Amino acid sequence: METYTLTTAGADLVYDVRGPLPTADSRPPLFLIGHPMDASGFTALAARFPDRTVVTYDPRGLGRSTRADARVDYTPETLADDVHAVITKLGAGPVEMFASSGGAVIALALVVRHPDDVTTLVAHEPPLITITPDGAAAVRARAGVRDAYEKRGWGAGMAAFVAMTSWEGEFTDAYFAQPAPDPAAFGMPTEDDGSRDDPLLSDRSWAVSDHRPDADAINAAPTRVVIAVGEESRAVQTGRTAEAAAELLGQRVTVFPSHHGGFLDGEFGYPGKPDEFAARLREVLDAS
Repeated sequence: METYTLTTAGADLVYDVRGPLPTADSRPPLFLIGHPMDASGFTALAARFPDRTVVTYDPRGLGRSTRADARVDYTPETLADDVHAVITKLGAGPVEMFASSGGAVIALALVVRHPDDVTTLVAHEPPLITITPDGAAAVRARAGVRDAYEKRGWGAGMAAFVAMTSWEGEFTDAYFAQPAPDPAAFGMPTEDDGSRDDPLLSDRSWAVSDHRPDADAINAAPTRVVIAVGEESRAVQTGRTAEAAAELLGQRVTVFPSHHGGFLDGEFGYPGKPDEFAARLREVLDAS
């Protein structure tokens, strides 16, 4: 693996390339992106594609990538332009892309802004919360996570986030009537360390989950777009947002093994099924 830094007007973007460029098999590089997860979250998935040239990166302000724009918020358009800059720097033509969570939102924006960058996009569970039928309630639930984080710190915020993302079905009065979850019940700290800069729990990434993809532009692009959902996620928020995104684009979701982090091993807590997940991703990419 080789690591590089690309300096743009607003950030120093660090990215990793596993394998040769140009690629040895004449296939496009496989680019893996997430948000707010950085490249470290794709270690297990990248290792399961030893025959491919795989590219990962840290989004601006996360992991090893720093910002020079004096901003702390994250917008899909800016992040999409960053990905475009890395793809251009690779000099290997359009890429195949697997994008998960906020990375899937960014990738959909990339297809709109730079439609020639990606041949096939597998967008896994984009958290586009405003396009679900209960979008207004989902926005309220998201605000509850931010409020818990602001008032009581990381443990309380993360416990609220887990409660929100594991709730099955629409956000009803029963959801909002629940008592605040106890961080200790999730093995999380109850002490407040005073920090309030977490991009997942604060409002810094709200522009990502508020994004509404331009369906007409995406469908007009040369990119083959596949909206993916984990088989264990169908009833929870990111599964429902995936279904809504697929419907917006006039397609049906493609089901993958496991859950929202199905490509992860045990390093990050609740493990997925990385072997099965990678096999399914390979099957979907090879179908193009």
